Amino acid sequence: MGAGHVSALHLPGPSRVHRVAPEVKVVAALLVVVCVVATPRQVFWAFAGYAVLLFGLSRLAEVPLRWLSSRLLIELPFVVLAFLLPFTAAGPRTEVLGLALSVEGLLAGWNVLAKGTLGLATSLLLAATTAPNELLLGMRRLRAPAMLTTIASLMLRYAEVVVGEARRMRVARIARGHDPRFLWQVGATARGVGSLFIRSYERGERVHLAMLSRGWSGAVPDARAGRTPAAAWALGMVPPAIAVLVLGAALWTA
Repeated sequence: MGAGHVSALHLPGPSRVHRVAPEVKVVAALLVVVCVVATPRQVFWAFAGYAVLLFGLSRLAEVPLRWLSSRLLIELPFVVLAFLLPFTAAGPRTEVLGLALSVEGLLAGWNVLAKGTLGLATSLLLAATTAPNELLLGMRRLRAPAMLTTIASLMLRYAEVVVGEARRMRVARIARGHDPRFLWQVGATARGVGSLFIRSYERGERVHLAMLSRGWSGAVPDARAGRTPAAAWALGMVPPAIAVLVLGAALWTA
């Protein structure tokens, strides 16, 4: 139960950002996102400032821009929505490249695109520099509900077991002539999903009994007890402080 776990969004590295305490990074990321959301949509230069800040953090954390941009594609449906808003929104219209577009729709689309991209980039940088178990550790140190962090911790550890079991069942079905490419074999796939659920439930019961027999108290212990030094908090709050300055200037000029 205490083994490390690999995440598709985590990039292990020796950078200074990786070494920052997880609770500091969680608070810093939250403050940056709040500043981005609170920025008036018509202050375009402020969003450029946030983008420069995140770009600098990605360079400091040694996160490849190609890796970051490929993960940003997950917001593609929202990008499509942002591009459709100028055509569908009501209100005064303006001509852009020969097209009559709604002014309110242009601002709304820009708002969705800019804030969504910056918020997602902040979350990706947090995930890239912080392992999942470290994130849970940070949440526990921030006094998040113990039941929530315990469930998330156990789910994280058990997810790999379920995925491995599903992979073995798939290999066994294929070895017995199952071919998932054919539509008429969807029944076998559905029965396999049901069998996987039953196996996972039974294994979960056995794991729970084993944990109780070893003194499980209902909470995941903090293997690294102790307070985070004030210097670490001060250093970690530099990016949010810059974001707050950008937000203050944006509100002043709005």
